[in-house]
Amino acid sequence: MMYKHLLIEKQDKIAWISIDRPEKLNALNSEVLEELHAVFSALKIDEEVRVIVLTGSGEKAFVAGADISEFAQFDVSQGKSLAKKGQDLVFDFIANMTKPVIAAVNGFALGGGLELALSCHIRIASANARMGLPETSLGVIPGYGGTQRLAQLIGRGRATELILTCRMMGAEEALQTGLVSRVVSQEELLATAAEMGGKIMTNSSNAIAHALQAIATGYAEGVDGFEAEIAHFGNCFGHPEFKEGTQAFLEKRKANY
Repeated sequence: MMYKHLLIEKQDKIAWISIDRPEKLNALNSEVLEELHAVFSALKIDEEVRVIVLTGSGEKAFVAGADISEFAQFDVSQGKSLAKKGQDLVFDFIANMTKPVIAAVNGFALGGGLELALSCHIRIASANARMGLPETSLGVIPGYGGTQRLAQLIGRGRATELILTCRMMGAEEALQTGLVSRVVSQEELLATAAEMGGKIMTNSSNAIAHALQAIATGYAEGVDGFEAEIAHFGNCFGHPEFKEGTQAFLEKRKANY
């Protein structure tokens, strides 16, 4: 399938998604969100893909925000619908993927762009990356999960300060606060994502899917994360990859996943 605003490449069981609106610094609009939903839906069931890397085209921006011109005239009802549709189609959908999604943040990740990175399971950044949620300067708040996921990652106090001041955070600060797990030069960013994806793929894809689900339950309202972990742990025992992994360990060889 061809996409208007996305570049898709598959190599060595890694799917690479690049948001490609360089003239708009890869800003999100309704078309981009629809295309992201379509591609992630397809990759979810693609047995040839085990890791997904999401990035932005060019060197200036991952995603510089949402396309404000699309919703500047919206009323209350339309605003609520905009946030719910975006979360359902893309942000929550990515967060709930059972294949690991790595955000390779190159340059600006602002507003909806940072929220997109926050919905991914792992974030790595180029040294020139700048991240922030500037929505309150526009008279609105983050609507794609930013108030929730940023606080979960870096703590309520830091998240509140960033949201209320609209301050941009540099890559090193993002690393120190746990917003990203690694910072590298822009030239090394995609290679680092590929290396990380390769390391992930040496492990059981079934166990990884259960791990992602178990981790997510720890942040779900009304769910006991420890009980969920017990269930996911037990379910791993019924999968052939558990038998292969334990047998490989006992035989002192690499597991064949």
